[in-house]
Amino acid sequence: MNVTQCRMARAALDWTLDELARRSGVSRRTIVKFERGGNVLPENMETLRATLVSAGVAFTNGGKRAGVSYLRRD
Repeated sequence: MNVTQCRMARAALDWTLDELARRSGVSRRTIVKFERGGNVLPENMETLRATLVSAGVAFTNGGKRAGVSYLRRD
């Protein structure tokens, strides 16, 4: 998951930074740091990714293209 994918995933879920922090247990400060391009611990990255995936987000990486898709659970 890259910075843009994280932001896209939050947008798809309509989650704020605070919501992602609450659901993942990763501090808001760490998420902000990551989304601004800073380095964060791999464990925090994996926790964020896993939280977003469990909410229905799928990350795609194909060559020069990276994105997200979201399976709504209505």
